Amino acid sequence: MNAEEKTVTQPPGDVTATEGEQVTLGCQFETSVTTNLNLFWYKYEANYFPKFMLGRFSIGGINATGYEERFDAHLVKDSRSVPLTIQRLQLSDSAVYYCTLRPTVTTGYTAPLQKLFDSVMYSKPLRDPGVS
Repeated sequence: MNAEEKTVTQPPGDVTATEGEQVTLGCQFETSVTTNLNLFWYKYEANYFPKFMLGRFSIGGINATGYEERFDAHLVKDSRSVPLTIQRLQLSDSAVYYCTLRPTVTTGYTAPLQKLFDSVMYSKPLRDPGVS
């Protein structure tokens, strides 16, 4: 792996859970840089642009407004992972979640968005088991 190479891998498939439950979505990363790590989680709902949820860094982290209470992630350097935990699931949590090793512009401009989608694997879509 060269100095510029970075990969993010998330388990394939859907996660099905019931309202009120807790779910953890996996995210493994590979990078030759082990200091100054910056990992980010985004929520993507159909017909909307991805929303920044939270970031975890080598030191500290930040949660976006609206994602402070039920959403958490811990950067685990040894296992090169940053799993996202969502507590007390709500129907509005149904979405595609993905992580990335760098921040992403999620405005109406589509070129960076397409570049992002080409460079990360999606997490499992979170679905309500009562919805087909």
